[in-house]
Amino acid sequence: MLSLNGCAAVAIALLGAVAGVAGEAAVSYSMNGIAARTLSVPLPRVRNAALKALSRMGVRVEGREKTETGEVIKGDAKDRLIEVRLDRVSNVTTRMRASARHGFFLHDRATAVEIIQQTESILYGKS
Repeated sequence: MLSLNGCAAVAIALLGAVAGVAGEAAVSYSMNGIAARTLSVPLPRVRNAALKALSRMGVRVEGREKTETGEVIKGDAKDRLIEVRLDRVSNVTTRMRASARHGFFLHDRATAVEIIQQTESILYGKS
């Protein structure tokens, strides 16, 4: 790094800053295949967007149930069991977690992330 000229050093610093910002905005996920994101949007709006996203992705919603902190949406997509959990953090903030299971042990992280990304796309008008 010391042998880089000024322009190259600045470019590398900028790339690091952009990567850091992108990483913070990304969907997080756990070892058990659950994708999660906190959204600065009230729970009812997130629920409506999530339902629209699931429909857009061909997921058949099989049930919805209230929880102490929000709601769980359960669905089926061909050979995957889908679960979307919405928890009210505040009146204007919602924690969204999605999972897609393929069989008993296999988790489809890519589908779980896509559910959240499609929901965000609908919420923020990127669709």
